[in-house]
Order: sequence, then C-alpha cells, then structure tokens
Amino acid sequence: MSQKPFKFKQFTVAQDKCAMKVGTDGVLLGAIAPVHQHPFAILDIGAGTGLIALMLAQRSHAEIIDALELDADAYEQCVENFENSDWGDRLFCYHASFQEFVAEMDEPYDLIVSNPPFYAEDVPSKSEQRDKARQTSSLPFEELLAGTAKLLAADGIASFIIPYKEHEDFITLAEHFQLFPQKLLHIKGNESAPFKRTIVNFSFRTQEHVEMSELIIEEERHQYTAAYKALCNAFYLNF
Repeated sequence: MSQKPFKFKQFTVAQDKCAMKVGTDGVLLGAIAPVHQHPFAILDIGAGTGLIALMLAQRSHAEIIDALELDADAYEQCVENFENSDWGDRLFCYHASFQEFVAEMDEPYDLIVSNPPFYAEDVPSKSEQRDKARQTSSLPFEELLAGTAKLLAADGIASFIIPYKEHEDFITLAEHFQLFPQKLLHIKGNESAPFKRTIVNFSFRTQEHVEMSELIIEEERHQYTAAYKALCNAFYLNF
C-alpha cells in the first residue's frame, strides 16, 4: 500500500506511519457524516491518519474536533496531519484507548463518528499494527456503542461505517444502549457487485420510518458514478 502522502484539495494526509492508509471507507464517512445540525463538538473514534476529522473540519464550523487513536505511530501521524492543516486550532488528538477515554471524559459531543475495526474473524496479516487496526478485538462493537451512548449529547448524532452484512446485528446491539437508527446508506462498488458497506446514523430518538438509500461508487473500473463524484467533489483533486 502507498506510503506517499495523499493530497486532497484543501489538505494533505501523511500516511507512512499508519497501518490503515487513506481509503474509500474513511472518505465516504468524512463526506457523508451529518453536519446539518451545526455541531459544536465532534469526536472521531479510531482516527488513524486523522482523515475523517480533517474532512469534518473542512465541512463544518465545529469549534472542537477531537480524535482518538490508540496506536502510537498513528497518533503521532494524526497530530502531524492536524498541525499541518488549516484547522489545527480546532483539531486535537488523544493517545488513549476508547475505554480509557470514556472513563475520563465528561463533556458530551454533538457528533460522534467512527470507521471502526470490524474484522471479527481471524485474518492475520504480516503487520501486527494493521491487524490491530482492522480487528474488532481491539474495540468490540458492544464497547464502541456503550461508550458512544455515554459521550453523545442528548440531541446528538453518531455515524458509523460498517460491513453491510453486519449492519442488522449492529443496529440491534445499538438499541440495547438506546441508540436508534435514523438513516442508512448501503454502498457497493458497482451495479453488479453485492453491497459491501453501510453507513448508519443513530440518535436517542426512535422513529417509525428510517431513511434508506444506496450509493454505487463506480460505473466501471476507475469510472466513477455522478453520485460519488458529487459526494467527493470538495475533496478529491481529480473530481
């Protein structure tokens, strides 16, 4: 995978120290996570390079954008990327586990986002750092949702990108913590491919109708759909 910095229109993401490089999942969540409610405080759980937090800094006027990263190398890189951006005064990264962070933090967040580790099966690679970043053993969904419920403001929104095949179980688990789905976006690579990811927004409000939509990324290899281009136009250099 590329070690080179990834250049976006308004910021650059160094990624040579991070196990998880800039990828479509992070870009999608950064572009889609809702900011229409004008959040004052945002939290990105498992920030990696800091990509999602940087995208939300570009998209919103939030005064506090906190990121959380456990891996030491990724934490250092996230801090570096924040400091080199135009929004360094609003971005801050904590070096701690989510469990430690939840135990110590008292102030609520209006928007919580996460591209969490989600490979529950044993899928070891040659990189212990990458395995840790990818597998749910480092942050089980139950702990992610329990902590989110504690840190989310009463009228806040939490947005996650997870495997499509796990979204129903994830929603059922979230309801145990009084987090209810508001909006679902199912994503697939092309028209004939199966759905691969789901972005789901939660709040503490129940609602009868959950808004559901779909996104197709490519018409064919490297030929992106108009919907994906519109979504990412403010970020990708070649869009």
